[in-house]
Amino acid sequence: MISQALRDARRYEEILEKTIEESQRPLFHLTPRCGWMNDPNGFSIYDGFYHLFYQYYPYSSKWGPMHWGHAISRDLLHWNYLPAVLAPDQLYDQKGCFSGSAITMEDGRQLLMYTSVGETMDPAGFDSGIQTQSIAIGDGFEYEKYSGNPVITEADLPEGASRFDFRDPKVWKAEDGTYVAAVANRPADGSGSVLLFKSTDLLHWKYWRVLASNRGRFGSMWECPDFFSLDGKQVLLVSPQDMHPSGFEYHNGNGTLCLIGTYDEKTGEFVEESNQAIDYGIDFYAPQTIETPDGHRVMIGWMQNWDACAIRAPYEKWAGQMSLPRELSIRNGRLYQSPWRGLSSLYTDTVIHKNVLVSGLDEVVLEGISGRCLDMTVRIRPADREKIFHKISIRFAQKDNLRTGVSFRPYEQTVKIDRKYSGSCRAIVHQRRCLVPGSRCGEITLRLILDRYSAEIFINDGEYVMTASLFTPLEAERICFFADGDAVIDVEKHGIG
Repeated sequence: MISQALRDARRYEEILEKTIEESQRPLFHLTPRCGWMNDPNGFSIYDGFYHLFYQYYPYSSKWGPMHWGHAISRDLLHWNYLPAVLAPDQLYDQKGCFSGSAITMEDGRQLLMYTSVGETMDPAGFDSGIQTQSIAIGDGFEYEKYSGNPVITEADLPEGASRFDFRDPKVWKAEDGTYVAAVANRPADGSGSVLLFKSTDLLHWKYWRVLASNRGRFGSMWECPDFFSLDGKQVLLVSPQDMHPSGFEYHNGNGTLCLIGTYDEKTGEFVEESNQAIDYGIDFYAPQTIETPDGHRVMIGWMQNWDACAIRAPYEKWAGQMSLPRELSIRNGRLYQSPWRGLSSLYTDTVIHKNVLVSGLDEVVLEGISGRCLDMTVRIRPADREKIFHKISIRFAQKDNLRTGVSFRPYEQTVKIDRKYSGSCRAIVHQRRCLVPGSRCGEITLRLILDRYSAEIFINDGEYVMTASLFTPLEAERICFFADGDAVIDVEKHGIG
C-alpha cells in the first residue's frame, strides 16, 4: 500500500521534473529529479540495472524531511528516474528516512536498510529525533516497509552508545552466509565509531561488536560507513563531522576518511594500518561503493559538502549532484581513484598539443581546448630542470571576470583548486590545497573532468583527487594556461557529448 505522503511526493516530482530543461543539468552526473539531493543510498546492482537511491527532498532545493529518490542505469553514466521509494510516513520515521544501503535477498527481492528518525527529545530538551534502523522490501520499483520496523533500536545498542546519533547502515552478506550491518554511532566520549550487527535472515538483528573507534582522532561523529575488501586489504570509508585540519591531509569541517587495514571475518576485528582523506577538494561526502559484475570496486559520492551548500540558490529547481563513478585500487598502501572507464564511450572529439611552452605569465590559449564538458589530461614538466618554475595554472569555465582555476606550485608540492571567481556571491569554502609529495621536481599530471557544473581533478593517475561544484553560466567555457617561470605541457582533450 502506497502511503499518501509517498503518493504526494511522486506526483510532485513527476510534474516539476518536466519544468527542468536537460540542458540545465549536468550531462553525465546524476542530479535529483527535482528539489534537494544529498547522500547516495542503496548503491547496488539489481535485476540487470545499477540502482542508485539518494537522500531527497522533492519540495525544495533546501534540505527537508528526507525521502529516498531513485534512479537506474545500464552504464553508470546515463540515468533514468524512477518514482521515489521512501517517504517519512510512519511514526518511527516521521522526521526522515535517512541514509542506508541495499542487498538482494535469498528469494530474489531487494531489501533496503535505512535509518528511521522518529519524534523525541534529547537529554537537553532539544527535538533531536531518535534514530533506529528499518527496512523496506521490493522488486526494484515498489518497496514496502516491514511490519516489524524498526529492526534495530536503542535496546540493541551497547552501553554508552547514542540513540540520537545512530545511522547509515551498510549491509552485506558474509562468507558464512550470515548478514552483517555496519552502523555509525557516537559513543559516550562524543567521538565517532562504527558498530557491527549480525542477522541470519535480514529481519532480526543482534549487536556484535565495535568495528572501529575514532577516539578523538578524526572529527567527531562518523557518518555513512562503507566496508569492503580491495586488492588484498580491507577498507573502511567514513565521513567525519567537525574535523580539525592536519597539514594538508584533512581540513576543517565535514570531511572524508579512508582507513586501510586487515579484517578477520570470524571475529569482526579490523586492524588499521594507514589513514588518508578520500577527496582533497571542496565538494565530496558520504561515498558508497559497489563491486561491478567484472570485479571492479566503484565509488560514487555526494558532490557537495555541508559547509558549502549555499553555493546553490534556494530558488533553483534542483540542488546537489553525484560524483563521477570512480574505480578504486590500492597501490603502495594508498587508495587510488580512476574515472569510470565507461567515460570514454561519451567522447566526441580529441585534440592533442605536445611540447607547449608556458612562460612568463603570458596566458596560453590552445586551439580546440575549450568547453564545459570534457576530459582533459595535462602533463606538466619544467622547461629547464635546473630552473624549476614557481607556479603553473589552468583556468577554465572562464569568461570576462568569471573563472575557476587549478594551480601547481612545485616548491610547495601543492595543487590548489580555486573557485572564488566562479560567480558565487556567498562566503563559503572556495579554495582547498592538496600536498603531492615527490612533485618538487616540477613534474605532475592533472586530469581535469568538467561536466557543466563540476570539476573533478585526478592527480598523478588518481593518487589524489580534488572535487568542486561550480555554477558559473554555461557560456563561460574558455580555458587558458599561464606560468610563473617556464613550463612545458602536453595536453590531450576529449570532448564529451
